[in-house]
Amino acid sequence: MTQSLSIAVIDYEGGNLASAARAAARAAELSGIAASVCITNAPDVVLKADRLILPGQGAFADCAHGLDAQPGLKEALLAATRKGTPFLGICVGMQLMAERGLEHGTTPGLGWIKGEIAPMQAPGLRLPQMGWNELNLTRPHPLTEGLGTAPHGYFVHSYALQATQSETLLATTDYGGAVPAIVCNGNVAGTQFHVEKSQTVGLRIMANFLAWQPQTLRAE
Repeated sequence: MTQSLSIAVIDYEGGNLASAARAAARAAELSGIAASVCITNAPDVVLKADRLILPGQGAFADCAHGLDAQPGLKEALLAATRKGTPFLGICVGMQLMAERGLEHGTTPGLGWIKGEIAPMQAPGLRLPQMGWNELNLTRPHPLTEGLGTAPHGYFVHSYALQATQSETLLATTDYGGAVPAIVCNGNVAGTQFHVEKSQTVGLRIMANFLAWQPQTLRAE
């Protein structure tokens, strides 16, 4: 019997949990992957999961404090990713991967991606960036396979990753300049846009994530 892939959607009271869980389950179904999806804040479940998803919406500081407030959850997340469990951060979940956020003061992030989350500079354009924007893929990667020509993601944000390293970028979007849209460091990756709201493109990225077998671990 094929073992079911266990997917943990991390509950820290900071994201679209149900939507992310439904997207993961749907992506598994469409890909023929046997999977079980749970929404959890239990450290032991996080440590045992085969895939980790961290959704996020709202302010960086609120989400970071929410993660810290769950007993043992952040420590379990760090331990699981350190041993190689694939991780996907969504929107603010992706932003938490940075070194720090500058929304509502300076708040430390997980430090997995170089750079900081700062106000977007988009003169003449509406903020927050809200709606569909094209993804410009910067290099081939298993997470972005099969996205087709001119893929689009659904964005809702007014803060973005800045001063990051080019080697961590998998895609950008153009909104008053290049804005990081997908990042990756070893076995941890994130999307600034909402994959759970990005229809066919989002489901493909989620399916790619479920099938992903990272060749390297995240750099500390």
